[in-house]
Amino acid sequence: MTEPRTLHMVGSPESAFWADLSTMYARRCREVTGDAGPIAYVEPGGAWRFPDALSDDAIATAEPLELAAALAHVARLGADVMVPHLFDRAGMTHYRALFDVLGLPYVGNPPAVMALAADKAQAKAVVAAAGVDVPAGEVLRAGETPTLEPPYVVKPLDSDNSLGVSLVRDAGAFPAALEAALAHSSRALVETFVPLGREVRCGLLVRDGELVCLPLEEYAVDGVRGYGDKLAADPEECLRLVAKQATKAWIVDPGDPLTERVWAAARRCHAALGCRHYSLFDFRIDPGGRPWFIEAGLYCSFSDRSVVATMAAAAGIGVADLYRSSLQGAMTR
Repeated sequence: MTEPRTLHMVGSPESAFWADLSTMYARRCREVTGDAGPIAYVEPGGAWRFPDALSDDAIATAEPLELAAALAHVARLGADVMVPHLFDRAGMTHYRALFDVLGLPYVGNPPAVMALAADKAQAKAVVAAAGVDVPAGEVLRAGETPTLEPPYVVKPLDSDNSLGVSLVRDAGAFPAALEAALAHSSRALVETFVPLGREVRCGLLVRDGELVCLPLEEYAVDGVRGYGDKLAADPEECLRLVAKQATKAWIVDPGDPLTERVWAAARRCHAALGCRHYSLFDFRIDPGGRPWFIEAGLYCSFSDRSVVATMAAAAGIGVADLYRSSLQGAMTR
């Protein structure tokens, strides 16, 4: 079978942080899959570049192009499929929609599903209607106060990587928690704190038309997972992964009774949100062993360090196999 010509969509029109995160994952994806397909890099501000590699020098020296010229260049590349590595809101929605207009298939969920999942309150409402347990919650703006009683979690309504997340045990701490959340969103979600038994993530793949649940990944958590539990910066300010340290996360034995309960809830989440190709969901497990949906993270970078790839590897699906089957699934959908 002829290998497809893959376009890697990298960067962020919104911020240097998201651009760095995107580049980190995309570099690793290209390394572990051996896919040296062309690169489209969107920089903060919206200009496009088409570097030969994802080094800082290669990106900086590539010619910046405005949208019309960039799309003409994309057409000349003759790509068969696009792999999105953009993690900001525009990258997960507007830029995917752009490729729908271009008629170029891409791996992952469509923009409407990504937008739904990004709004944590809306995603909770949809999966709750499908019979999945969710903690009580309410959406607040600046100056508003919750009707829920502590303890509760305050988080940005539509931000990722646990930025601005706080656990409030006393109502007097709420104003500071709200301010921290609103630094990353115009609204905050306040939801009842689920007493911790465990915290897990569940990934699902669509393979040969069948929905396959992957082994769970569990996280070491005392209260709630914060940004520092996932990402950190080294002395040169390069992002590095913390969540993959053995003391922070591990694969759950598939024979654990918890697995089947989480898989059942995850299947409902996948169907209710309208996911395709793959999906990923976070669950809190209360002391009684009951899973509670927390949020959806509907992306996969196809790095061996990404969550879905780690779970797939535990199921005997190597990252190269996962990657190529996902490309074929996108092109034949």
